[in-house]
Amino acid sequence: MAKVKSNYRCSECQSVVPKWVGRCPDCDSWGSMTEVAVVAPVASRAGASLAKAGSSAVLPTTPATPLTQIDSTSTQAKPTGIGELDRVLGGGVVPGSVVLLAGEPGVGKSTLLLEVVYRWAMRSADDRALYVTGEESAGQVRLRADRTNSVHERMYLAAESDLATILGHIEQVKPTLVIVDSVQTMLAADVVVGGVTQVKAVTSALTSLAKASGIPVLLIGHVTKDGAVAGPRSLEHLVDVVLHFEGDKHSTLRMVRGVKNRFGAADEVGCFELSEQGINEISDPSGLFLHHREEAVEGTAVTVMMDGKRPLLGEVQALVAATPLPTPRRAVSGLDTARVAMVLAVLERRVGVSISKADVYAATVGGMRMTEPGADLALAIAVASAVKAKPVPKGLVILGEVGLAGEVRRVAGVNRRLIEAARLGFTSAIVPVDSGPNIPGMRVNEVANLAEALAYAGLMGGKQAPSRPKLTPVK
Repeated sequence: MAKVKSNYRCSECQSVVPKWVGRCPDCDSWGSMTEVAVVAPVASRAGASLAKAGSSAVLPTTPATPLTQIDSTSTQAKPTGIGELDRVLGGGVVPGSVVLLAGEPGVGKSTLLLEVVYRWAMRSADDRALYVTGEESAGQVRLRADRTNSVHERMYLAAESDLATILGHIEQVKPTLVIVDSVQTMLAADVVVGGVTQVKAVTSALTSLAKASGIPVLLIGHVTKDGAVAGPRSLEHLVDVVLHFEGDKHSTLRMVRGVKNRFGAADEVGCFELSEQGINEISDPSGLFLHHREEAVEGTAVTVMMDGKRPLLGEVQALVAATPLPTPRRAVSGLDTARVAMVLAVLERRVGVSISKADVYAATVGGMRMTEPGADLALAIAVASAVKAKPVPKGLVILGEVGLAGEVRRVAGVNRRLIEAARLGFTSAIVPVDSGPNIPGMRVNEVANLAEALAYAGLMGGKQAPSRPKLTPVK
């Protein structure tokens, strides 16, 4: 016989305690303990083996199948009609999958998925999409659909928050795609409202529905003030794909970033632009982060950042101004503050660029965030250009990580970065030593330290770094 007892497990760190407590003793989370049943087998006699300790074999209803005999065509991804979203999803929505899209309020989650419903309904006469909203009325959703021109007869709308009623709508409509907005507002029977158990129970029920029927389900999720998905940590384990919808309220640019994906790469990024007419995809976003000007200006440098697998060109700007204050100011926007301070110290200590008694302002263009080390060399050259009041040569792109000894280190994906820069018209580049093969149509200059990089950019005297020959494109 098996003996059943109750333990309590933390939904944040999965720690188990024998009695309920309001605060987890391991991670100090409040209200995260949920009751779980534990079956403890009782041995019939001392010294019994594990196989005889109260366990018994159960005949499976479906026998195990060799992997070679399983048909994979039934789980092929179906495109949503939005190329940037399909890029992040790994080609489209897989039948029977559950996708969680999380983001801050007002970033455009509902607008994006309403566009997905519209594109899905337009696919064929056999495709129906059901949009379930627990936060808005049916009239509010219709107003947004009219404003974004996303109205179709095969789009079905249900303003419900009860899980059982939602399952009934799915049984009646028989859709091929279901959108739930949002999972935190859905209510399940016999579950405490407003707790983490509610979110987990609703997600588990919808996941079971998707696996059994083959209907893909897209869930909208809230985020906490720290940017994490609201609810228990196990919520992200239940779903197949987790996407984060990011955007600055002062900018129209929106990014859909993959965090987890069982059907494709988990580091893809999709770019969108939010406007009054709805949300539009941006297939070539590199030009958004560059300031197009006729003449070169001192204090600016262009680099290429890898956001997932997508290379994005960005511009780093620096302004250096003398100050009478004993403690100069360091203002940073769009860059890592700690790395900016490190690059400034290396500039002054290793190559003699005097900035200890001046205010330094460093920023990116277009709201772009550069947190990877590959932008260090571009930042250093931009600051040196501002100090010398001499612009960087036009058509130059700069890549590399700067070490504390003043050396320039290699970064990942140099070849892909340079190909993207060459596509946008850049003709020369400063890269670390041994960065890969030549790029047709671009003169690539390899540097070993910061002094060589400044010399090639015309900001310091001395011998310039050796450059690779400029290759002509093959026609």
